[in-house]
Amino acid sequence: MSGTTKVDKTPLSLRRHLLIGILLPVALFIAVDTFSLYRQALGAVNVAYDRTLLASAKAIGELLEVDGVDEKTTIRAQIPYSALEAFEADNRSRMAYRVSDMQGNWIDGVQDLPAWTGTLPAQGPYAALVDFYDDTFRGDAVRVAVLLQPVASARGKAMATVQVAETLELRHTLAGQILRDTLLRQLLLITVITAVVLVAVQRVTRPVRRLSHALRQREEDDLTPIEASDLPLEMQPLTDATNQVMQRLQHLLDNQKRFVRDASHQLRTPLAVLKVQVQSALRGDMPAPLAMQEIEETVNRATALANQMLSLAKVEQVRQLRDFEALDWAEIVRAVALDVSPLIAEKELDFEITTQPCRVHAHDWMLRELTRNLLHNAIRHTPPHDSLSVNIQPQGEVALLTIRDAGCGIGDALRQRLYQPFATSDTKSGSGLGLMIAREIVLALGGSIQLNNRLDGDTIVGLDACIALPRIHTSN
Repeated sequence: MSGTTKVDKTPLSLRRHLLIGILLPVALFIAVDTFSLYRQALGAVNVAYDRTLLASAKAIGELLEVDGVDEKTTIRAQIPYSALEAFEADNRSRMAYRVSDMQGNWIDGVQDLPAWTGTLPAQGPYAALVDFYDDTFRGDAVRVAVLLQPVASARGKAMATVQVAETLELRHTLAGQILRDTLLRQLLLITVITAVVLVAVQRVTRPVRRLSHALRQREEDDLTPIEASDLPLEMQPLTDATNQVMQRLQHLLDNQKRFVRDASHQLRTPLAVLKVQVQSALRGDMPAPLAMQEIEETVNRATALANQMLSLAKVEQVRQLRDFEALDWAEIVRAVALDVSPLIAEKELDFEITTQPCRVHAHDWMLRELTRNLLHNAIRHTPPHDSLSVNIQPQGEVALLTIRDAGCGIGDALRQRLYQPFATSDTKSGSGLGLMIAREIVLALGGSIQLNNRLDGDTIVGLDACIALPRIHTSN
């Protein structure tokens, strides 16, 4: 048996988000900047110490003497070691020199210093004929300055090559010191940034923590709005949305409490009546067939009430699931009309139905329950042998369902509490939940419902129930 283990990822705190978001780019920048700074520092150190090498080469060149001209030229050098002591910074670097003629013949200095075999730069940084290069001498890395020094005297003139080499310990030490000082400053900068972020986040999130503590201390049924005037502006949309949710929850809770209170009262009545009827039948107060008929009517009313209460609860459940799809409302209206056709036939109504395809985004049960409740109301209030018509058609952006009965309409007193639970003009045949269920379904689907009396002069001759739901346009 194989399976995958789900790893819960703990979300990062605001403090960590800011630290990562700020310190990571800063650290990358510091790394690149440090590398670049080290290269620049090493270049600056080389320039400074190259000047020392050039000064050493010039000092040696000034101590050269020459006899003869051209091929008979003889260059002599009398150079004491003290000539280099002035250019040695300390014991961490060592210097060596070599003097040769233009043919590479050794004249003075150390003979094993590799002879210069390069060429002068096209345009060097100095006016003298000098070149600088890196080499190795006796196993150590060295920096070498080579100077082409003209030598002239009363006895002749010639051109000598003066090479001065210096080991690199001091250069690397100085560049390393610059690098360490820079890293220390950069580390101090990161430390300051980290401290500032931590302090800022701590101060900014203090109202959030205080609000969180206040919410944890609340009672379970406390849905009063959150008072968060000291929160940052970026948190205000969250608190406003939370207050709106809590307001809706409070409204839902109030409706639920009121509904449970009313439902318990409404169910208690038929149950009490049923108990009395059963006791009366047991005592033989009335004939058994009549008693059973009354008991059946009471059970039917209680069953209808319970079913509508369950439907009302299911409306909210389907609303939360949002399991909607594109449906043809006209097909559902025809199917519901077929289901209730026995009731229409029982009252011998003149029934007419006209449909056109109307696609809406809804739940199948919602559309069926909406249509069934409205048709049941219309059938119940239409007198026998009278007319009842159903029409559904697209009208602009909506699908419009119109159910026209020939009942007594809606009085002013009933209209004020029309969509309230258990509001009905006929307590014997209705529970007063049908219109409330219809209205809740219509609102859940983003539509509208209107109940308009149909008048003939000042006389009410019927009621028009008009339901409009957003329509899905179909392309040809």
